[in-house]
Amino acid sequence: MLLSSIYKILGQNQPAGYELDISGLNSLKKAGAHELSYCDGEANVKDLEGSNAGAILVRQEHANLVKNHAIISKNPHLDFANISAFFAKPLFEDKHPAQIASSAKVMENVHIGSGVMIGENVIIMPGCYIGDNVYIGRGTLIHPNVVIYNNSKIGENCIINANAVIGSDGFGYAHTPDGKHVKIHHNGNVVIGNHVEIGACTTIDRGVFDSTVIADHCKIDNLVQIGHNCELGFGTILVSQVGLSGSSVLGRNVVMGGQAGTKGHIRIGDFVKCAARTGVSKDLPDNSGEYAGHPIMPLKEWFKLQAKIIRFFKKESK
Repeated sequence: MLLSSIYKILGQNQPAGYELDISGLNSLKKAGAHELSYCDGEANVKDLEGSNAGAILVRQEHANLVKNHAIISKNPHLDFANISAFFAKPLFEDKHPAQIASSAKVMENVHIGSGVMIGENVIIMPGCYIGDNVYIGRGTLIHPNVVIYNNSKIGENCIINANAVIGSDGFGYAHTPDGKHVKIHHNGNVVIGNHVEIGACTTIDRGVFDSTVIADHCKIDNLVQIGHNCELGFGTILVSQVGLSGSSVLGRNVVMGGQAGTKGHIRIGDFVKCAARTGVSKDLPDNSGEYAGHPIMPLKEWFKLQAKIIRFFKKESK
């Protein structure tokens, strides 16, 4: 899409003497010379000067920090959402034959999309949807009614239980002044490592630009929600009803108990454990122990606090 077309979408007049073919959308850190990005808020300003993006949606006060071309916007997030619809990937591609290993077993009523690759000894049970360009590694077992959306990559010897959804669109919106919500289209994917188990009715959203990543040997229980661009380190365990907001990063062998959750853009360090219903609202350093509660605190302190609360109410009831 030409830069002039983007200006038309935004209802702006393009500066004279400059044109560029925009091939896609990307983050400030990863965008190339023919990609569009945006800066929305002080948290991202630090990434402006180093960005190689060909064009960046930016507020007037930050335009001087843009290396290439600044598109002035009063609301970069909203304008980016509107533009993202024009770069959304198609739901279906021209049919290319799937490559299915002779030892794989695909049962009845399974949809296999264009360009799918299915490895040796894979079993796909009835009612599954396998989207275009999905890769499934050898020895993986996929239970009934699983949905694996386009471009997802599944490693070897994984188990995906019934009704799980891999690669669904992330939950991201920009908001208009009159209260409408404009969808941000997600063009990333999900990459799942080897020996991963995913529970029934668990959902893993694809990234906005990049991948949502589940590393080798992760074990994910039923009814877990993993937001867009999350990263789970080697051997991480998530118990039922855990919810990870977008861009949460979990290190190696993290354990999160049932109904624990994170706010977005935080990191939980290697070997950290979070008790059930913990609300993780800040970064937790590597090897820093066990946590509980909301506001979050070390587990031992949380136990002491609960004991004090119980003693207080017992005293008050006398």
